[in-house]
Amino acid sequence: MKKIVIKTFSCCAVIVAALMMQSWMAGDQTMTKENGMTVINTTTLGKDVQGYLGTTPLKIYIEKNKVVKIEALKNQETPKYFLKVKKALLDKWNGLKVKDAKALKVDAVTGATYSSEAVIENVKLGLDYYQNHKK
Repeated sequence: MKKIVIKTFSCCAVIVAALMMQSWMAGDQTMTKENGMTVINTTTLGKDVQGYLGTTPLKIYIEKNKVVKIEALKNQETPKYFLKVKKALLDKWNGLKVKDAKALKVDAVTGATYSSEAVIENVKLGLDYYQNHKK
């Protein structure tokens, strides 16, 4: 009986450690470095931000406290409408200091309002995260 309890406890400890490691690693992927730039991935930050058909994760590239570019990641939005969002919105923040980019008022794209608002919210979340976690 003691061996079963010890084995069960050991298995539970291993599972808890694995889950803690997984959550630590997932959080670690939110802010990374690529080609000397800080990259904010909003996949986990914006997991509750819904576009028309789902989440709209982004990668926000920042160098010297300025937004270099914003890139849309894989999502379930209607390609035809999301293309409008990408063309109209993603470069609006380019070249702006993070502080100014956060303050920028951007209008949604007509016909793709939910997707636009989700992208705008993801940008805000990503920039907030950068400001709160930059070194």
